[in-house]
Amino acid sequence: MSAVSSFNTQDVRLWNNPQAQTSKAIDFAQTYVSTPRLVSGITMLDMQKDTNLRVRAFSDQVDKQRYTCHADTWADTTLYSCGVDTLPANLDILTGQFSTEEDHPWNQPKPETSRPINFERPFVTPPKVVVFLNSFDTGSGTSTRVKTYPSNIDAKGFPIHIDTWADTILYSAKAGWVAYPEDKDYIVSGTVNTMDVRPWQNPQAQTSKTITFGGTPFLKKPTVFTALNFIDISREANLRIRCFVDKVDGTGLTWHIDSWADTKLWAGGMSYICFN
Repeated sequence: MSAVSSFNTQDVRLWNNPQAQTSKAIDFAQTYVSTPRLVSGITMLDMQKDTNLRVRAFSDQVDKQRYTCHADTWADTTLYSCGVDTLPANLDILTGQFSTEEDHPWNQPKPETSRPINFERPFVTPPKVVVFLNSFDTGSGTSTRVKTYPSNIDAKGFPIHIDTWADTILYSAKAGWVAYPEDKDYIVSGTVNTMDVRPWQNPQAQTSKTITFGGTPFLKKPTVFTALNFIDISREANLRIRCFVDKVDGTGLTWHIDSWADTKLWAGGMSYICFN
């Protein structure tokens, strides 16, 4: 894998000038021999309450030197800002995405959706798999609740899940995924959640924790890809959430999942991939 590219709509426009569609052409840190495969995940959101909450992050116009990153909404949703991490994958890394609309139409929502993912080529042993959100459309009038996760990973594939719970209506969602050999050197991944630190019913604006990678340390400070995989936010205020890491070195990092202003963040989760 190569360098992670980060995009925020505020690179293009101010948060208080919301637009349905925002994009930016981004140069890769290197020129590739062939066009790389990209996978994107949402790192930050600020959306107006009282309508369906709709967002999608994706990349297109990809060539060997650059790509265009998009953070969009549609219909009557107001998207103040959105952050996106994008990861180019190399040959021994498999990537893809799944949409709930591959299982059912958006106007026939289900609380739980899963689909088997079959790798285009099998691994020797069960790989490490990381999943994360890059789009969702939830109903108004309830807390926003959506999560994605893998299960029963083997060398040939895994089921991917995109769920909601309680009274939330999830019209649609998309999740990206990354799979890599479990014995690959100098790559570490995982998932974290605010509930690793505090119970969901004790919301806080800022939650963080320092973790260690374990095993052989990185030779140098690793590059880190992050993306949200779990959102549970009250309907009482705008949806505001961001995930990021700092204090990164060869042995560990500190992760953060925050909200701000009057948003009540019941819980949030993020996936991370660290690599040299």
